[in-house]
Amino acid sequence: MSRIDETLPFIPVRIAVLTVSDTRQSGDDKSGDTLVARLTEAGHSLAARTIVRDERAEIAVQLRNWCADPDIDVILSTGGTGLTGRDVTVEAHRDVYEKEIEAFATVFTMVSMQKIGTSAVQSRATGGVANGTYLFALPGSTGACRDAWDEILKWQLDYRHRPCNFVEIMPRLDEHQRRK
Repeated sequence: MSRIDETLPFIPVRIAVLTVSDTRQSGDDKSGDTLVARLTEAGHSLAARTIVRDERAEIAVQLRNWCADPDIDVILSTGGTGLTGRDVTVEAHRDVYEKEIEAFATVFTMVSMQKIGTSAVQSRATGGVANGTYLFALPGSTGACRDAWDEILKWQLDYRHRPCNFVEIMPRLDEHQRRK
């Protein structure tokens, strides 16, 4: 079973929050606010935050820019993971990923099933890695953001989490780029 090893130090990571929406603005971005509150309460730092329209190319450009920023370790996006025609966040993420973290979607679905039952099938939450940066695309609802953070990301982004976590392998995410 997973646990926190209190003998290890907490290592804060730098997290960027991207809200994908045609209608949200900074004053009414509740899902973005939820993620910022959760990550800062956990001891991590907010590295950047912005809102972009539901446009695949714009989302991918923002993700790539943040992946190229050495001061950003993790990107959390919220919104655009559903099934409607304007929901293109997942496609934009996959345009950027070097590797997809398939199990993130599976675990998120398991968590969602406990909260919203079979409606969980409507989410296309995803995770991946690009340029040594973790990226996670979360649904736009505050409840889904809360669940993803509280049940998955809070633990995987804590270096003390055992038996393993994302932070401990972070230095090796881009090792393929250093090989000759």
